[in-house]
Amino acid sequence: MNILGFFQRLGRALQLPIAVLPVAALLLRFGLPDLLNVPFIAQAGGAIFENLALIFAIGVASSWSRDSAGAAALAGAVGYFVLTKAMVTINPEINMGVLAGIITGLVGGAVYNRWSGIKLPDFLSFFGGKRFVPIATGFFCLVLAAIFGYVWPPVQHAIHAGGEWIVSAGALGSGIFGFINRLLIPTGLHQVLNTIAWFQIGEYTNAAGAIFHGDINRFYAGDGSAGMFMSGFFPIMMFGLPGAALAMYLAAPKARRPMVGGMLLSVAITAFLTGVTEPLEFLFMFLAPLLYLLHAVLTGISLFIATLLDIHAGFSFSAGAIDYVLMYNLPAASNNVWILLVMGLIFFVIYFVLFSAVIRLFNLKTPGREDKDGSVVLEEANSNTEEGMLQLATSYIAAIGGSDNLKAIDACITRLRLSVGDSARVSDAMCKRLGASGVVKLNKQTIQVIVGAKAESISDAMKKVVARGPVAAASADAVSAAAAPVAKPKAASAAATVVELVAPVSGEVVALDQVPDEAFASKAVGDGVALKPTGKTVVAPAAGTIVKIFNTNHAFCLETEKGAEIVVHMGIDTVALNGQGFTRLVDEGVEVTAGQPILEMDLEYLNAHARSMISPVVCSNIDDFSGLAIKAQGQVVAGQTPLYEIKSK
Repeated sequence: MNILGFFQRLGRALQLPIAVLPVAALLLRFGLPDLLNVPFIAQAGGAIFENLALIFAIGVASSWSRDSAGAAALAGAVGYFVLTKAMVTINPEINMGVLAGIITGLVGGAVYNRWSGIKLPDFLSFFGGKRFVPIATGFFCLVLAAIFGYVWPPVQHAIHAGGEWIVSAGALGSGIFGFINRLLIPTGLHQVLNTIAWFQIGEYTNAAGAIFHGDINRFYAGDGSAGMFMSGFFPIMMFGLPGAALAMYLAAPKARRPMVGGMLLSVAITAFLTGVTEPLEFLFMFLAPLLYLLHAVLTGISLFIATLLDIHAGFSFSAGAIDYVLMYNLPAASNNVWILLVMGLIFFVIYFVLFSAVIRLFNLKTPGREDKDGSVVLEEANSNTEEGMLQLATSYIAAIGGSDNLKAIDACITRLRLSVGDSARVSDAMCKRLGASGVVKLNKQTIQVIVGAKAESISDAMKKVVARGPVAAASADAVSAAAAPVAKPKAASAAATVVELVAPVSGEVVALDQVPDEAFASKAVGDGVALKPTGKTVVAPAAGTIVKIFNTNHAFCLETEKGAEIVVHMGIDTVALNGQGFTRLVDEGVEVTAGQPILEMDLEYLNAHARSMISPVVCSNIDDFSGLAIKAQGQVVAGQTPLYEIKSK
C-alpha cells in the first residue's frame, strides 16, 4: 500500500468512531439543566467524550480489519489498555489522547489481517485463529509502550508547542486550517488533518480533574476557549454553499434548469441541515476548479473572521443547522454565536454574487452548462429497495471495469473508496449517469466515486454482488480505448469525408442508443452504430492498423490513415466468456485493408451464452472530427455495405 492509499484508508477508519459523536452530543445536550435537566443523561453523553481514545481504538481496529471483525475490535481495546498503562508507568506525564487509540487500533487491525487464521500446535490450539489476535496485539503494544515511554515525551512537547503556536496565531491559524481543510477534500485526507485539530490540539482539565484534548473534546467538556477550528464552518456550510448552489442554478440555461434544480436543491438542503457538503462540492470541484479554489479561500476567511470576533461555537459532527441549535446554549458557547447567522447571510450573498460572476466571466461548465448533450442525467436505480440497491451496485461494478478490475471496496460518508487494477478502465460518464457527482482518480490504482449519503449502503451491496460471482465490465475495454466522454457530434453532411466504413459483420443495423450497455448507449465510448450479427466472420471496416486486439478476442481497435480510431466490440459482456466463441485471425500491429477478416465467431455458442450479441462499431475520437453520416439501415453485408462516413472539421 502506498502512502496516499494508507492515509486514504486511515481517513475512512476514523469515520466509525467519529460517527458516535452526534449521539454523545445529543445525550449531553438534552441532559443539561436548560433542557430536560436529567443529570444521568448528561453523564451518559459525557462518558463518551471522556473515553474517546478507547472508542477510537475499538473503531479504528474494526474498520482496519478486512471484515470489520469483533476480534480486531477487542484487540484494539486490549492494546489500548496495555499501551497507555505501561507508558505512564515509565513516564507519568505521557498523555497521547486519541492518538493512542488510533495507533493501537491500527495495530489490532493489522494483526487481525495478518494472523487471524494462524494455526498453533495442538496443545496450544485453543489460542489459535482469532483468539491469537488480542494476545499478539497486547504483546506488540507492550513493545510500543517500552519505546513510546522514552520517545513520546519530546514528541508530546512538540505537538503541544505546535498547537500553542497555531492557537497563538489566532485568526490566522484558524484561517489557514480552514483553507487547507477544503483543499484536502478531493483526496479525502482532510479527515487526518481534522483529527489533529479536533481531537489532539489544546488541553483542558475539568473540575473533576479529567483531561480533554482537541477542539471538539474541549468544547463539549465546557472549555470556553475551544471552537477556533469549528466556528467559522457554520456560515459556509449553512449559507455559503447553498448560495453557490443558487448561483449555479440561475447560471444554467433556462431549458436545463429543471434538470439540475432538484439535484442542487437537495444537496443545498443537506449542507444547511447537516453540514455534509461533499455532494454539493463535488458538483463543481472538477467541472470548475477555479470555483473550488475560491470556495477554499472563502472558508479560510470565514474561520479567520470568526476567530477574530472571538466566537466560540462547536459541533459534534459537522457545522449544520442541527448542530448549531444543539450547541447554542452550551456552557462553552460564547454569547455572540448569533453573529454566525449574520455572517452566514453575508456569505450567502458573497457566494451567490462571486459564483454568478465567475461562472459567466470564464464560461465555467457548472451543472447544466456542460458542452455535452444531456450533461446531467441521473439514471440511478431505485435504491430504496434491496433489489434496486443490488442492481445499482452491479452497475457501479460494471462502470469501474467489472469485478476483475476491482481489488478492494471501501466507503466513507459520501464516497466509494475503491482500489482497482487500472483506473483507465473506469467509465466516468457511466458513473455520473448512475448518480455519482464525480470520479476522483488519485493514481492508477486508487479512485473515489462521489455518490452521496448512500455510499456505505452501495459499498455493502457491491461486496455482496462480488461475493455472488464475477461481474463483467460495461465494455470497459472499449471505454479505456476512448480518452474521455464525447460531445454529441454536429451535423456534418456538408463536410469532407475523412473515411467511409463498411459493415464489419453481416447482420441488421441497430441504433446506438438501443445498445444494452450504458457506456455505448450514452455515447461515452464514441459515436457510431451497432449491428446484430448473422454472419460469423468479422472484417476490418476500413483500411488501417490494428492497434489493439483484446486478450479475449471479443473486440479490436483500428486506426485509419487519417487518424480515426474505430472500436469494433462484438457483443455485450462477451469479455466474461474469456475468449470462448472467438478466434483471432490477425495479430496486433498489422496493417489491414477494408474487408480483411479479423475474427471468426462461433455464433451459435455466442448467441446462447452472451448477454447480447448487439455489436457497437464506434469512432472513439469523434471529437477530432465534425461528426459522422450514417449510410446503412436494415440488413448489411460484411465488407461490402457502407456503414457510415466520418467527416472532417
